[in-house]
Amino acid sequence: MAVYEGARPRSTLFPRRRLEASLLRPQAPAIQAPALPRRRTRVAMRANKRPRSVGMVIGAIVVAFLLSFFSLVQTVRVSTSGYDMSQLNDEYLQLQNQRQQITSDIDRVGRQSAIRRQAIADGLNQLPGPVVLPAR
Repeated sequence: MAVYEGARPRSTLFPRRRLEASLLRPQAPAIQAPALPRRRTRVAMRANKRPRSVGMVIGAIVVAFLLSFFSLVQTVRVSTSGYDMSQLNDEYLQLQNQRQQITSDIDRVGRQSAIRRQAIADGLNQLPGPVVLPAR
């Protein structure tokens, strides 16, 4: 049975980092054997053939989704503000037209000839000349 002196279990969360010595189980007394050279990391990763970047890809997808969602929210907010501004501008123009119409109606009705015509239409006539009574 061959025993590797430097062999340690790998962490599943961070594959390149070794587990701390305090987290390892106590090992049986080591058998005196010649130390074998360590394998290179690249060779070990090639031999493993499991994709290690799945977490990074999922994280990148989540970040891209969050950024696109934020962009969508901002776009909706800007378009809503533009719609509100357009609606308020239309209302302002409508109120300006209404004010101009009321002003012209007041000017038309407030003239003397318009008042006289309206009084005659209501059955009122001009007053006769003043009656002067002689003093006794």
